[in-house]
Amino acid sequence: MEPLYQQTHKQVHEVQSHMGRLETADKQSLDLENEIQASIDQIFSRLERLEILSSKEPPNKRQNAKLRVDQLKYDVQHLQTALRNFQHQRYAREQQERQREELLSRTFTTNGTQKKILDIANMLGLSNTVMRLIEKRAFQDKYFMIGGMLLTCVVMFLVVQYLT
Repeated sequence: MEPLYQQTHKQVHEVQSHMGRLETADKQSLDLENEIQASIDQIFSRLERLEILSSKEPPNKRQNAKLRVDQLKYDVQHLQTALRNFQHQRYAREQQERQREELLSRTFTTNGTQKKILDIANMLGLSNTVMRLIEKRAFQDKYFMIGGMLLTCVVMFLVVQYLT
């Protein structure tokens, strides 16, 4: 049992050092993740064998052997959780990057909306001349609106001056 325990303990420490490297690695992190996961799976299979062997130890050594195996199992479970957390963070980061790229690729212009309106009007059978007249009228209406707002402000100012 002792050689298997030592090998497993050594492998747990190797996985811990790989986890440290995983946080600093960028491009090769997927390969390193797979390597760590394979090591963790191998450690779990060794731990099963160690549990069986610890139950076959003499009664005076059995309690100590089980404690050592349980400690290793606890350490490996924490490594597994840390790997899952890292994978979740990487997935969330990749998803945010995809969403960011998607948002940056969109165009938020009124020209696109105006073009859609023109396309719909063309489908309805309005001629280009009528469309130009509508656009010219909308341009003129904007000036009428601004002029009306200014005239209203002047009238309100004169009323306030007259009444006070």
